[in-house]
Amino acid sequence: MRGAETKTEALFCYLSPESYVPKDHPLRSIRAMVDKALAELSPQFEAMYSHTGRPSIPPEQLLKALLLQALYTIRSNRLLVEQISYSILFRWFVGLALDEKVWDHSSFSTNLERLIDTDVARLLLAKVVEQARRAKLLSDEHFSVDGTLIEAWASIKSFRPKDGPKPPVGRNTERDFHGEKLKNDTHASTTDPDARIARRSSGKEAKLSYHGHALMENRNGIIVDARITHATGTAERDTAVEMIADVAGNKRITMGGDKGYDTKECVKDLRALKVTPHIAQNTANRRSAIDGRTTRHEGYKTSLRIRKRIEEAFGWLKTVGNLRKTRHRGIAKVDWYFTMAIAAYNLVRLRNLGTKTA
Repeated sequence: MRGAETKTEALFCYLSPESYVPKDHPLRSIRAMVDKALAELSPQFEAMYSHTGRPSIPPEQLLKALLLQALYTIRSNRLLVEQISYSILFRWFVGLALDEKVWDHSSFSTNLERLIDTDVARLLLAKVVEQARRAKLLSDEHFSVDGTLIEAWASIKSFRPKDGPKPPVGRNTERDFHGEKLKNDTHASTTDPDARIARRSSGKEAKLSYHGHALMENRNGIIVDARITHATGTAERDTAVEMIADVAGNKRITMGGDKGYDTKECVKDLRALKVTPHIAQNTANRRSAIDGRTTRHEGYKTSLRIRKRIEEAFGWLKTVGNLRKTRHRGIAKVDWYFTMAIAAYNLVRLRNLGTKTA
């Protein structure tokens, strides 16, 4: 007998979102790691807010929501809030009951300045990395570094001479770039002044961009440091030295990298930090700064092979993490969201490695 379609809504709901989420769902282990990291950051959250006045939205819930945004490729805060409102899985992850009202999307913008000033994204990344260290998943001797361009949220039409007239308000006017030399020292974007014009390689289209950098440990491919800088010709090398200096200690370590790091200055700075540069040799019409005392070791070949795994992180960031083109303006905001996306990537990586939180 054919069943009849009846629409009856229960007056009361006695089930929690917990009962709807499968026991083996991937987000369960990720939420356990996130909850542990956020619990350790509670003193920082306490110092961020006043002890008087109306209670705010818990920063833990805002950060969990932003992690969902990276994990599920949600392109805007408005869509994120909309999906949290009707998704039981998202409500469970964030910590909202089925009948609890979701905050407005403008709450992210309201609280973002406070979160950026406190550098919460970097603190969260550090706590996630520390969990991997306690699980003995990190190498403290072998690292790899690389950089990638993140397209800015600005049109090339906004890249105008710094001393030129201000563009008219309204629709972008037509521009003829033929014969015009666009340089970062003489031009700037009127939309995002922190963005710089850059290209991925010779023959590629130049775009307004930021430079994203990541430092990876070689044992399991966990990103231990991430930064956004201006897109300049030396940004990759300068930032690599700064990041490796933060993890370098008294014992000698190695750092893998591509041919772009093969310069005398970069190699000299690394050796001064007791870092053996396992960098691919660049012998195109020049002499490589990496000599036989480095290339003769078997570990050099191993580093060159493993360092390519950092491209997996960049690939994830630009596809799943939705960072092929940033949706934010200003280096501080772009750096904050880039770091949050790296923390999300590490959580996925740790979950796939079967990390158990104590």
